[in-house]
Amino acid sequence: MKILFGLLRYNREFLLGTIFLSIILALVIASFFSPYDELATYVVIPDMPPSAEYWLGTTSRGQEVFWQLAAAMRNTLLFGIVVALISRAIAIAVGLTSGYLGGRVDRVIMTVNDTLNALPNIPILLLLVFVLRDQMTWPILALTAALLGWQHDSRLIRSVALSLRNREFTRHAAFSGMRTGQILLREHLPYVMPIVFYTTMNNLIWAIGLEVTLSILGFSDINRPTIGGMIYWANAHSAMVAGIWWWIAVPMIFVAILFLGLFMLAMSVNEYIDPRSRLTRMGA
Repeated sequence: MKILFGLLRYNREFLLGTIFLSIILALVIASFFSPYDELATYVVIPDMPPSAEYWLGTTSRGQEVFWQLAAAMRNTLLFGIVVALISRAIAIAVGLTSGYLGGRVDRVIMTVNDTLNALPNIPILLLLVFVLRDQMTWPILALTAALLGWQHDSRLIRSVALSLRNREFTRHAAFSGMRTGQILLREHLPYVMPIVFYTTMNNLIWAIGLEVTLSILGFSDINRPTIGGMIYWANAHSAMVAGIWWWIAVPMIFVAILFLGLFMLAMSVNEYIDPRSRLTRMGA
């Protein structure tokens, strides 16, 4: 908590990132108080510009942009969080185990890791979407994305675990009879948590960008409100040509705010973890 208050007070990027994410979280909370069903259409007058009655205007499908945006941001953020949590769990398990055990186990795990890391993620995901087009729900899409997004981060965690395995406290823990799992969770995990936080922010950005891209292309459940789904329907109704600019501009602005917030948090935490980045920035 002391570190958090210090970052908020002295790190401008962390403060701005927190403000941006607070805006997004406020929008997500508002989605639970929506007067409309998020799947309902033609519940308000279509194509109304932003006004006192409709803060962000309405769509050609008769939906209020504000409440659609709130639901879309909640669903998109939930997708990113699920992907990040699953992939972080895999990265932590693989990185700590590989780094601590070393030897042949480390070589085998890292060979598999590097092989998977060399595969092109986006083409594989698109191929899977085409094959499972009718059965592709967002949980399946989130699980697939998570299985493709942990390899690089597991190597970062492994590098820390390699140094921890030879520390005095690790040897004492082993001599005292602690099992391997206990050593990894109790002794080594706290040391890699800053890296986990930083990589989680990056993974969230990647996962959300992936969801937005696939939804804009129509490769996900377009009836479920997401940021990409809003842009998809705006394009389908030629919103810009028809002069309904708010339908496509609003989700783009708010997803940019989300990306900026996550990026600033990631950069500020990386600066806190690695003093060399701070020195590099000062020298620049």
